Amino acid sequence: MLDPDPRRGIPRTDALLARPDLGEAVERLGRPTVLEAVRTAQRLARTGEVSPSAVPETALRLLPSRATTLRPLLNATGVVVHTNIGRAPLSDAAVEAIVAAAAYVDVEYDVASGARAQRGRGTLAALRAAVPSAGDALVVNNGAAALVLATTTLAAGSEVLVSRGEMVEIGDGFRLPDLLASTGTRLREVGTTNRTHLRDYADALGPDTGCILKVHPSNFKIDGFTASVGLAELSGLGVPVIMDIGSGLLRPDPLLPDEPDASTCLAEGASLVTASGDKLLGGPQAGIVFGQADIVQRMRRHPLARALRVDKLTLAALEATLRGPAHPVMRYLHADPTRLRERAERIAASVGCDVVSVDGAVGGGGAPGVVLPGYAVSLPAACAEALRHGDPGVVARVERGRCLVDPRCVPEAADAALTTAVRVALAAVS
Repeated sequence: MLDPDPRRGIPRTDALLARPDLGEAVERLGRPTVLEAVRTAQRLARTGEVSPSAVPETALRLLPSRATTLRPLLNATGVVVHTNIGRAPLSDAAVEAIVAAAAYVDVEYDVASGARAQRGRGTLAALRAAVPSAGDALVVNNGAAALVLATTTLAAGSEVLVSRGEMVEIGDGFRLPDLLASTGTRLREVGTTNRTHLRDYADALGPDTGCILKVHPSNFKIDGFTASVGLAELSGLGVPVIMDIGSGLLRPDPLLPDEPDASTCLAEGASLVTASGDKLLGGPQAGIVFGQADIVQRMRRHPLARALRVDKLTLAALEATLRGPAHPVMRYLHADPTRLRERAERIAASVGCDVVSVDGAVGGGGAPGVVLPGYAVSLPAACAEALRHGDPGVVARVERGRCLVDPRCVPEAADAALTTAVRVALAAVS
């Protein structure tokens, strides 16, 4: 008598989904995700790659650890605001605020009266408190959106004067001229690439001038025979001046002497200052506007503002970043080199490698040329790929044939995990 087909022993789908462990996974990850893992495990059993009895275990092993495909990473590059891996890491206070805001919250509701209230009023109050020289503040969904809304409000159908030396290209190939053209404004270039004078702006002024735009060229520097015009001079020309600082620095920082900040720019005469929330400000992706109350109010009432507004999670994270303790970006920028060396040496000693001095960077298109002295563990270049595929994934940098693991942007609490990841990567390439 022939043995029965072992495939008859493959558990049914309904029986598998009724198991407590897979049922818990349904609650955590959703039925479609768990069902896909179950069916894959059953298919492997039909082809003989696993035994029928191993189907439940195989299905559990195939499940992702979380419901999103976004994967947490350790930033061991030494680049603080790393655009490709999410720019500013949020503070614990901001993360807690996001979790709280994930449920019903009074984002646009006055609990005392039971009536509708100003959206994100707590966040706006925190922004005004952070930059007292601003008449008002506004939040939109990113820095480019802040600039688009500002120029549309002040100069739709009119001219925007911009120095040729400030016609920048921002991330992913987006160029300032194209961005402004999309708003219905007409761009009028003044001066030359390396030298622009006050008379260049003055000569270009006319009845069609809507505003002057000054852009901080945060991701490059022009040295040598150069000239530019300051905000104090531009503000005397009688038209609104928008200053796009980009980086989101709110107050002067001695570490970044050439990086403009919102407070100083307003004091020097800017009508509006636009910036990103997820760079030096250290918060979530957002576009921040500070400036004259009447202009900010016009922006708030513009129809485009509705399309660019932020959600409750962004408002919560931004407020917590402003009101809470020092955020990771500031801590990493001002990290003590001596402490960085101690951490690198401890990791290196554990895995039998060397420590080398390295230069970190601000990143995010901010403070070009500013060097952040630090130290890194030097590994074979092949370790970079192994580190990326590890758990946790670690992003290091490859330089002159070496994989450099810089602890600057890794929380000290994660040093043990980083050490393990380095050890596993070395074993994988040996």
